[in-house]
Amino acid sequence: MSGLYQHISSTYESICDWLFKLLWIVESERNNAKVDVYRKMIWPEISGKVLEVGPGFAKALQFLNHVTLNDGTFAVDPNTIHSYTALEPNPFLYSRLHANAESNGFCVQYDRKSYPECTEVDTLATRKNMVPFTIVRGTLDNFDKIPQAVLDGAPYDTILTSFSLCTAKDPEATINNIIRLLKPGGAYVFIEHVRQPPPGDPLVIEDNNVNAELWGKIQDWLNPVWKIIGHGCCIDRRTGETIANAQGWESVEYKNVRPVIDLQSRVMPLSFGKAIKAQDENYNQ
Repeated sequence: MSGLYQHISSTYESICDWLFKLLWIVESERNNAKVDVYRKMIWPEISGKVLEVGPGFAKALQFLNHVTLNDGTFAVDPNTIHSYTALEPNPFLYSRLHANAESNGFCVQYDRKSYPECTEVDTLATRKNMVPFTIVRGTLDNFDKIPQAVLDGAPYDTILTSFSLCTAKDPEATINNIIRLLKPGGAYVFIEHVRQPPPGDPLVIEDNNVNAELWGKIQDWLNPVWKIIGHGCCIDRRTGETIANAQGWESVEYKNVRPVIDLQSRVMPLSFGKAIKAQDENYNQ
């Protein structure tokens, strides 16, 4: 019975992953239109050995520092970005993730241990002068289950999340693992949708006269249904506060925004910013 249960569970997860891909094809464009203006403020600060958690299609790679190389290729700057690891649990997103990485001048390879089903051809061997981009299947929900490829790459200079912590099964654990995987003084760059900040919140830089109290209650009411439709996405998390309250930071700077681009924006306000790991916090496996 256990084998049958595992088969049914695996099939169900695959169907949900596939359905989420169809949803994300539409929703990612809507989200990009809303958040790219804020990504542009902080993405150029990403540097060194990079880990992105839950990149999805990774359209935001375009906001990294780019240069024109000697062969005329417009690509991510190898003097700024040394390596890039994309930790993504949904393999149905990989084809677009792969394409976007290549279009930004990365050499794409797959971690075969976390994704043995991979049939894609790595481009790393043919473009050794370019920055390596490694796609790894997994999450940071549980340190003991983090793929070895991610652990082998640690500690990282920069870790980033973009609309990822909303679906983390254990966001507190994920944030703690981010801290653990960063080098001392390393940066965590994030932009996440959150529950409406309270009225009068001094961290809100764009209020747009949104009735925060009303829309916060609507988020609480909608969340159980939204979580099912959005493949685990939660719209009632105070993620900025959760990040700021985690132990191990030297500093945390973030802002909140209440966008009003469309009706959906009112249940998806944003927190974005950067946290720096304390210098006396060491990495160890």
